[in-house]
Amino acid sequence: MRQISAVNRAKFIAARQAAYYVRDNMLVGLGTGSTAEFLVRLLGRRIREERLHFRAVATSVRTAELGGDVGIDIIDLDHVAGLDLCIDGTDEFDGDYNLIKGAGGALLREKIVANASRRFIVIADDSKKVDRLGSMPLPIEVTCYGWQTTASMIEEMLRDIGQKSRGFQLRFLRQSPYLTDEGNFILDFSLVHINDADTLDTRLNEIPGVIDNGLFTGYASEVVVGHRDGKISVHDCHTGLVKEEMIDMRRMVQEFCAVIDP
Repeated sequence: MRQISAVNRAKFIAARQAAYYVRDNMLVGLGTGSTAEFLVRLLGRRIREERLHFRAVATSVRTAELGGDVGIDIIDLDHVAGLDLCIDGTDEFDGDYNLIKGAGGALLREKIVANASRRFIVIADDSKKVDRLGSMPLPIEVTCYGWQTTASMIEEMLRDIGQKSRGFQLRFLRQSPYLTDEGNFILDFSLVHINDADTLDTRLNEIPGVIDNGLFTGYASEVVVGHRDGKISVHDCHTGLVKEEMIDMRRMVQEFCAVIDP
């Protein structure tokens, strides 16, 4: 049996479950990141084996490229009135199903696509569950022009609302500042537990120069969690109900190999 890392096993299990939310003739938003990449590859397999047909909006250039490679019909968001559902990963989620997203640098497009979708399905491995948001830095997308001034205004606002911060880093890719698909910078703020995500989200987006931030509050319809022991749990964010089942690990490994190493 092929050796798969525990975290990849959990990510694949979550993506595998969510891939079956997609049905014929749907309009689907496809997220960005490692878990979403598993999803895209699994959907490509369904297209090949089941002749599944749907159209999809990608939340990043790299997702669009991968989707095209595996046979998904990628379209522009402006060519449709709305989406049936969006499936995307997360970097953290708390007990109220608030999220931090943006480690992959696509938070703005992800938020636009999530807003355009009737259902937002979150896929995650079990390490992403936290008691309080803030274990990872909060990405904030800002204009390149005046970014240091914008950062100073963010720091002042954080002090005003009593949100503790350990500072921030301008995100880099190799030797240059990282640029999003929209040509903006990302500031990664290390916060000491986010006390009021709704207020922080609102106050951040009031600052000139801030394009958007990685807080997704009240977006999720369901959170599908893959566990490293082979369990899958599906959380209904509206009712709080959780359904759990165990996955056949041998079959999962076979599917993983078929999808990742066809």
